Amino acid sequence: MSAETETPVSFDTMDLSPEILKAVREMGFSEPSTVQARTIPLMMSGADINAIAPTGTGKTCAFGIPMLEYVQLKDSRIQEVVLAPTRELALQIGEELTRLARFIPGVRIAVIYGGQSISKQINALKRKPQIVIATPGRMLDHMQRGNIRLNAVHTMVLDEADEMLNMGFVKDVTKIIEATPTERQLVLFSATTNQDVLTIAWKYQHDPVEITVEATKEDRPQITQYVISADQEKKTDHLLYLLDANVYQRVMIFCNTKFMTDKLTRQLCREGYDAQCLHGDIPQAKRNVVMSDFKRGKFPILVSTDVAARGIDVDDVEAVINYDLPNENEYYLHRIGRTGRAHKHGVSFSLVTFRESVRMDEILKYMLTTPTPLKFVDDVLCFEDGTPFFENI
Repeated sequence: MSAETETPVSFDTMDLSPEILKAVREMGFSEPSTVQARTIPLMMSGADINAIAPTGTGKTCAFGIPMLEYVQLKDSRIQEVVLAPTRELALQIGEELTRLARFIPGVRIAVIYGGQSISKQINALKRKPQIVIATPGRMLDHMQRGNIRLNAVHTMVLDEADEMLNMGFVKDVTKIIEATPTERQLVLFSATTNQDVLTIAWKYQHDPVEITVEATKEDRPQITQYVISADQEKKTDHLLYLLDANVYQRVMIFCNTKFMTDKLTRQLCREGYDAQCLHGDIPQAKRNVVMSDFKRGKFPILVSTDVAARGIDVDDVEAVINYDLPNENEYYLHRIGRTGRAHKHGVSFSLVTFRESVRMDEILKYMLTTPTPLKFVDDVLCFEDGTPFFENI
């Protein structure tokens, strides 16, 4: 089953409560994005949904608004569950739902993830949250300990379902779904589809509505992509050139490995840049501090691996630089989607060696886009015709 829904003019036409409308306005939103316009009415009607939508198009509000609209405040049982593949994304969803719920007294939201103290999470669960956002492993842990019961769940959302199932959580997710009532609403959000997502949909959803949202001109992040031809030994010099131009004040740099992330961050700090890094070996408490400080603008340059960057939702990242090309095509989309958010313009630069050019071609076929090629001429970054880049943007 598929659905086509005209985009409402504003949130006011969607029969939302005054509390949600007030929160949405304070968050700076006036018109729903395409995925919000198509998802919110369907979720509020109770339909199961299998949605394919690009990153950065407002998926959290698309499922968060309906969840908050039909939560029963007098019922202290867990009614709404969101599963996310990473702790960073779980925390981001928790922050977004808390902002949406700020004018609804009595809503309690708990975020449960690995790497945080079990006792702290037990205390949060003792406060009887109606909404729980969790990573699959830690959710299952609490279920097995008897801390969480899902027998009253009304709605379950799998966010980034494709990524979550690719990461090996199929059995955990299956056990969690099977602990909920069979008549509950199940909503899947993915950037791409795969066989595991289709299997979950076939097995556990009831006549799901399929939504495929192509990034429209309005929804698509406004990102100008550039590819810079680079020798491997010149990559760091080229990176410093981009930073020295002093054009971009908020920058994310992506590397493929923890080792390179650490090494590059140390190099930048030695050169006098205020940079910090994120990767899987950094303790969770420190990662939370780094992410929070970057969001608040306490330092301008964040160097990260792909997984560590999931869930970072910063509206004013001006440029993304791919120091290494990602190993998966989807990761390129997730990376550059860190910029150009909230209808602002962003840029991405990919430093591509001759050996990486085939990988870049594969990514561009997947993206269906053609970035602007750049090259260095006498240590000056130029367009293909030799025109200096920073003098002509």
